[in-house]
Amino acid sequence: MANTKSALKALRQAERRRVYNRMVRTRTRTFVKKARVAIVRAPAAPTTEEALRQAISALDRAVTKGVIHRNTAARRKSRLMRQLHTLRGEQAGA
Repeated sequence: MANTKSALKALRQAERRRVYNRMVRTRTRTFVKKARVAIVRAPAAPTTEEALRQAISALDRAVTKGVIHRNTAARRKSRLMRQLHTLRGEQAGA
């Protein structure tokens, strides 16, 4: 247990941040999962593109809030797009 006032305050702050970060991370994971499911079910559907847009937005928001690293978000967005293009039969690199 913390001994000083500042250490107790730091504990309270860390707990608040942990709960907030967890909430943002969970929301982001939910959107990414919905996008993955939509891509597998119907790659060409307009709902898939909307789910993908929401997932990318959630990832960008998590980066802005400092919950995940920008390279992590970029990697996840890239993998989602690659999965979509692969299932649509498009060239991923072209």
